[in-house]
Amino acid sequence: MDGSTIRIKTGEIDTGDVPMDMVGAALKVLRRRNETERCRTTAEMFSKEETGEAAADGVAAAELKQFIERIERLEEEKAAVAGDVKEVFGELKARGFDPGAVRTILRLRKKPPEEREEERAILDLYMQALGME
Repeated sequence: MDGSTIRIKTGEIDTGDVPMDMVGAALKVLRRRNETERCRTTAEMFSKEETGEAAADGVAAAELKQFIERIERLEEEKAAVAGDVKEVFGELKARGFDPGAVRTILRLRKKPPEEREEERAILDLYMQALGME
């Protein structure tokens, strides 16, 4: 483990080496797992009929299935769009344009003008420092 990761282990739960900037997220996962374990212990004390879980299981399962099916449809659409983008880049390259330059322009167009100017200024400074200008 280097200085940028931390090992989190509590009882039986081991999240492994976690980057320091992800410690908060790892702790949330740990809390969720601990809560799940507590719920399992409580569920073992009472029958599903006593807790009313029998009816809730069917509803939760149906809702979960709907979410999963929506995600699957969106993943299919994302793959189709990615294919379309790849095709456009192929056409662009066939017409003599540089795909790398176009990707850079697309990335820059997503940024506000101030951010682009700052990036250019830093790039110019670094290039001057390296004797590239």
